[in-house]
Amino acid sequence: MTPLHFTFSTAFLLGLAGLAFHRTHLLSALLCLEGMMLSLFLALSLWTLELGATGFSASPLLLLAFSACEASAGLALLVATARTHGTDHLQSLNLLQC
Repeated sequence: MTPLHFTFSTAFLLGLAGLAFHRTHLLSALLCLEGMMLSLFLALSLWTLELGATGFSASPLLLLAFSACEASAGLALLVATARTHGTDHLQSLNLLQC
């Protein structure tokens, strides 16, 4: 494993650990998800450059487009949650009350 691959896998695992263990605010969960998507985008981009395959050149852009859609949906949920509940604490959300 090269140091570059180790760096990207460590960044992804740190984002996953932050998502798993630090779940107090919805905004922090969204930031962890964006960090994971950024590390996946960079790793996929460098992987396509290393292989030199032109068939996979659209994959990082497709991942980036899905990441932007995920971020916009997450921010919309954050705004809706803050308006209805007054806070973005994940402990105050109860799916059974909806």
